[in-house]
Amino acid sequence: MGARIIGTGSAVPPTCLTNADLEKLVETSHEWIVTRTGIHQRRVMTQGEDLLDLMYEASHHALRAAGLRAQDLDAIVVATVSGDYAFPSTACLLQARLGVDTIPAFDVNAACAGFVYGMSVAHSYVKSGEYNRLLLVGADALSTMVNWRDRTTCVLFGDGAGAVVLENQPGAGGLLSVVIEANGALWPLLYVRAGQRQTVDQEGIHDGEWGIQMKGPELFKVAVRALSEVATKALHRAGLSPTDVHLMIPHQANLRILHAVADRLQLSREKVYCNVQHFGNTSAASIPIALDEAVRDGKIRKDDIIVLNACGGGLTWGAAVLRW
Repeated sequence: MGARIIGTGSAVPPTCLTNADLEKLVETSHEWIVTRTGIHQRRVMTQGEDLLDLMYEASHHALRAAGLRAQDLDAIVVATVSGDYAFPSTACLLQARLGVDTIPAFDVNAACAGFVYGMSVAHSYVKSGEYNRLLLVGADALSTMVNWRDRTTCVLFGDGAGAVVLENQPGAGGLLSVVIEANGALWPLLYVRAGQRQTVDQEGIHDGEWGIQMKGPELFKVAVRALSEVATKALHRAGLSPTDVHLMIPHQANLRILHAVADRLQLSREKVYCNVQHFGNTSAASIPIALDEAVRDGKIRKDDIIVLNACGGGLTWGAAVLRW
């Protein structure tokens, strides 16, 4: 028995912010951004838009793909760091929007690694027999947490939501292993103070320690090492090796990181799914958005070995291995 993904869904805001648009906001260029990140555009929220709407849309698509209703769920888990409220949890708000009650609903906070941490929670619940069907959502709006005059961070982030429905099913398929790790001593490499939110179309420039703070070069080195090592550990725990992998769907942070991880694992770049050029870094939403896109595009077939791996603020990192 294992947790098998039986439905995927995703949603992004309608506003597309291109590199050319950013050239009007901050001292940068399309060439500079693409060379360093691989990003060409990103979707961002504007005033009056709500991350909960994206979460609901992604969840609706995942439930429809699974052939289920929200009332069929046993639990809801949301990975996010950018909910509108300190409490209640974003998962409780989504639960209300979906029209279900009584079942548990809670958030997981592991920044960009949140979706993989959520997979670990789902894996444990299903293996224990506690719950049969779970909705796992990764959603973030980190564009609302950047200083739009800081060219080192504002070019990176986009917003969105992705969702999967997991069901306890017999057989050798589904979630084979999950490994999650953290090193809190590295928190200064990537952080944002609480209570700082502003959309790109709002006025107001903040001085000092406002918005996402990142030490890019140091973070790059840690991320490449952590992503490759944790993927190897998760594969080993599943009794597999990188040569068994059909597709790796990593957190879409930076194209250079993705390529470096592939090289360390000796994976051909054709086996690394990438859509960072279209959406930028959507934090906890990036893996489920990419997974949904890969499923809809026919990139994943039955019995394929899929690796999901991510690294984020905390610092946190993790990897999950699935047999589709």
